[in-house]
Amino acid sequence: MPESDLRSRLLALYPTFAALSESALRNLFSEAQLRKAPAGALLFDEHQPCQAFPLLLEGSIRVSKVGSNGREIQLYRVVPGEACVLTSGCLLGNAAYNARGVAETGVAMLALPGSLFSRLLATEAAFRNYVFAVVFERLSDLMQLVDAVAFQRLDRRLASLLLGKGRIVHSTHQQLADELGSVREIVSRLLKNFSDRGLVSVAREQIEVLDPRGLREIAEA
Repeated sequence: MPESDLRSRLLALYPTFAALSESALRNLFSEAQLRKAPAGALLFDEHQPCQAFPLLLEGSIRVSKVGSNGREIQLYRVVPGEACVLTSGCLLGNAAYNARGVAETGVAMLALPGSLFSRLLATEAAFRNYVFAVVFERLSDLMQLVDAVAFQRLDRRLASLLLGKGRIVHSTHQQLADELGSVREIVSRLLKNFSDRGLVSVAREQIEVLDPRGLREIAEA
């Protein structure tokens, strides 16, 4: 992709970067690497060193934590225009990853080397403010996740999750369980209960919301 097209695309997704100095933008495009990965690719894993800061241009990344018993809980997703707070924290603290990132779809990104990340952080206020804003926003999201996992009933969380995905939900029971930090058997049992009550219709890898008002009553109970 020509640099002019890449620049236009990057600034459209990350408008804050328009405030960077021209020299900083030149360094960014000369040192950053355009990387692509297919759906399902493991982009980083626990205990791996963090070497680059990704600016996502296409696709989505799922960041999750896997327990010693194999259970997985989704921490957050990264989509174009957003940044990975885990990568930010690892680069800032010179630490290894403590979660994993998997490409949910095919992805394309600009990978900023760690040395460039550090220079931009030190010399460009716009970049520094962007990184710290990302850290604050994601920490707030993670605190909400902790609150949901620790204090909210699973049926409420499942109802809320289904409502947030539209009328037709293309997902397996295992994928829903992963997002909720639960296990497939419990989610399947709850979905059967919802189905018996006429709230949803359950098929293979698809759930249709039949009664959004009923689900909302559960979610808000």
